[in-house]
Amino acid sequence: MMSKKITNVPVLIVGGGLAGLSAALFLSRHSVPYVLIERHQKTNIHPRARGLNFRTMELYRELGLDEAIEETGAQLAKGKGWYTAHTLREAELDPEKMNIPKILPESVKSYFATLKEISPASSVRATQNVVEPILLEAAREREGDLRFHTELTAFEQNEDHVRATVLNRTTGVEETIVADYMIAADGAKSPVRQMLNIKMTEMNSHGHIINIYFEADLEHFVKGREFSACNITRTGAEGVLLAINNRDRWCYHVSYDFEGGETAAHFSEERCREVIQKAIDLPDLQVKILSVLPWEAAERIAEQFQQDRVFLIGDAVHLMPPTGGYGANTGVQDAHNLAWKLAAVVNKVANPELLKTYEAERRPVAQMTVSEAGRVADTGVFSAMKKQTEKRTSPFDDLIVSVGYHYESKAILEQDAAPSSLDHFGLKGRLGTRTPHIWGEYQGRKRSTLDLLGLGFVLFAGEKAEGWKDAAKHVSGQFGVKINTYSVGQNGDFIDKDLGWQNAYQATEKSVVLVRPDGFVCWRCDDQIEQPTLTLEEVFAQLLGKEKSL
Repeated sequence: MMSKKITNVPVLIVGGGLAGLSAALFLSRHSVPYVLIERHQKTNIHPRARGLNFRTMELYRELGLDEAIEETGAQLAKGKGWYTAHTLREAELDPEKMNIPKILPESVKSYFATLKEISPASSVRATQNVVEPILLEAAREREGDLRFHTELTAFEQNEDHVRATVLNRTTGVEETIVADYMIAADGAKSPVRQMLNIKMTEMNSHGHIINIYFEADLEHFVKGREFSACNITRTGAEGVLLAINNRDRWCYHVSYDFEGGETAAHFSEERCREVIQKAIDLPDLQVKILSVLPWEAAERIAEQFQQDRVFLIGDAVHLMPPTGGYGANTGVQDAHNLAWKLAAVVNKVANPELLKTYEAERRPVAQMTVSEAGRVADTGVFSAMKKQTEKRTSPFDDLIVSVGYHYESKAILEQDAAPSSLDHFGLKGRLGTRTPHIWGEYQGRKRSTLDLLGLGFVLFAGEKAEGWKDAAKHVSGQFGVKINTYSVGQNGDFIDKDLGWQNAYQATEKSVVLVRPDGFVCWRCDDQIEQPTLTLEEVFAQLLGKEKSL
């Protein structure tokens, strides 16, 4: 009997959805070879997530994919407003008819002003089924090893590697993949998580939902008054109608009695069609059911994000209601946090202990995000879920959950703040937070400080911070780590004519701020250092878990 083919690779990614494909692209950016397997033949046909927040778009901006993703959301972007009506036919799809004050509250005005101030990117309304093909094409262009219709059937791990058996579902041929590490991005029911016997905490449930993706030509009905969503109240057809392209693609969310024994099997195409026709109430409308997806609006988080050489990201480790639109975004940010750490360890730049900071950093953020999504769900904004409170949320809660959190781990050299909470939003170059965005000029072009990130560490230095470029060059060679250094100021490498650096970073002309490859501040100093080379050696020895060479 012939032995199975064996492939050796630094990283095996299980799952080709949004989180898995993002992980592949981030690893590729750090020049780490990988194999990605996905049991389905294609990317998602179901829309699932309908939006990417500004933080996720910052990460896709790093990859040069932001414009392509923005284009795919052009039709959905036209939709404004969340309405409530007996049926869609009776809905007054007019922003003037929504229950929104004509004069926006100061908190909302402040929210939008802050959003513009803190990021070069904007949130995008684009559904998962159109974003994933963009990521897949980009990964293929970057010579990734992506194998769809290939399933993980078994794996084992030891101190040195993960040994996985995978099945090509087209040919029936099995193969062995030996990887240094494995990333499980295999969804809410995560077979990898189950194989590892990692439990999910039972926090809260907002009910069971059937998501009906369908085709119906409503362009003539909604043209010029496109909308985002409409809560339908008609008895026997209650649910939420979500626009997918405001032409002929739509999703209808209907709750069902799971506890009473009702299941997805009770929703035949005929029943789904009847519910939709009743909810829309337009005579002679032709409805074609494209996909039916049952899911639970649950709040859950895994007890572990890592077990030895296996890491879990996305829905495999955290489940949350769609309210707030945090689920997919949180998964992409998991991948971004993990990728540079895997790269550092795979390339023997860092001690493997660095990998433990993935769970230390991402689990508290996921916990906070899950809780916030549940809190928004409790307000009843999504009528297919159980309403549990009248309490409303602040618009700044969204900023905190999206980017205002901070990390505490050994990959942040000092801790200077309380744990992440919804009590306060502020970046200011604090340790463990995403480095602030300011506009400036670099090499003759208008650039954001965030545009300088992603490839190695970045050291921002005030114009009177002396000796740091030479120190960074020395330490880079000593530790084998990439460090890009930029003086910031009116005459710096990064020209900051308006002194935005000093305000945004609470910095001086002598300040230095060290930023990790994922954009988070890991060390800073605001005083003149007599021996910058020695100081930076000590900083990187701690960050990377390495001894200084003599």
